[in-house]
Amino acid sequence: MFSFLKKKSATDKNTDRSWVSRLTAGLARTGGQLASLLVPGGRIDEELYEELETILITSDVGMDATRTLLADVRRQVKEQHLTEASQLKEALAHALLKLLQPLAQPLITDGHKPFVIMLCGVNGAGKTTSIGKLAKHFQSQGKSVLLAAGDTFRAAAREQLMEWGARNNVTVIAQQSGDAAAVIYDAVQAAQARGVDVVLADTAGRLTTQAHLMEEIKKVKRVIAKAMPDAPHEVLLVLDANTGQNALSQVKAFGDALDVSGLVLTKLDGTAKGGVIAAIAKAHPIPVRFIGVGEGLDDLRPFVAEEFVAALLGLEE
Repeated sequence: MFSFLKKKSATDKNTDRSWVSRLTAGLARTGGQLASLLVPGGRIDEELYEELETILITSDVGMDATRTLLADVRRQVKEQHLTEASQLKEALAHALLKLLQPLAQPLITDGHKPFVIMLCGVNGAGKTTSIGKLAKHFQSQGKSVLLAAGDTFRAAAREQLMEWGARNNVTVIAQQSGDAAAVIYDAVQAAQARGVDVVLADTAGRLTTQAHLMEEIKKVKRVIAKAMPDAPHEVLLVLDANTGQNALSQVKAFGDALDVSGLVLTKLDGTAKGGVIAAIAKAHPIPVRFIGVGEGLDDLRPFVAEEFVAALLGLEE
């Protein structure tokens, strides 16, 4: 009944199904609630709408996005003369897809060489791990990659990035101590000299309330531009999907400070409710470049709205 997954070769279909299956498992907390509500034989009435509203709000969708989705669902019910609760699943899928589709914009790195990507986010969001996975992603596209260990506050971050560099067989520019901006400046210059395609620059995690640290990360961005006038070409904000509505304040704070151009949503692997992506789409429609479901090298994929909706709602091809 549903055809959200695009038509591909048998091999690609199997890969997609494996990925969607893992994503579905990660979002089972929300999917299970919706599945138990939108069952065959149930009636569409105000009580059902109220229960659906509660599920969406408690799944981190947020009030504004929930209102938008429910208004769209009600419209579809009226226009299509839907009567059964199970029919709301397809209506909700179409409403979600309409909301999320504008965020599904793949990251294209062909316009600059090197293409400099600066990563930012709060402590523990998964920046360093995401860099390792992104390195693998770009290598699979035939691109050369260089990593910049710009998190000079946390010694373990530098060591972690060195380990990812070794696993991916890519160079890591790092210093035992020193200024984060200087490390990344050196990395960009090295990439230019070596003809590297993509630079992934790590930065120290910081709370959005730490004004002095937010000023410091602005300095990092300015220094990158001194090494290469039009860089960074992408500022990726890494968000932990488990932080729920707190992700919205992070998007706003880092967006105001750094003009964030893309998002990476990590840790959609068990406890995350997943709805925050709809809240972001409504409040701060910044492209979601990648989503992640686990710790493996291949566990970060470009965001595809159809796949996400299929996983969230437990739809089958």
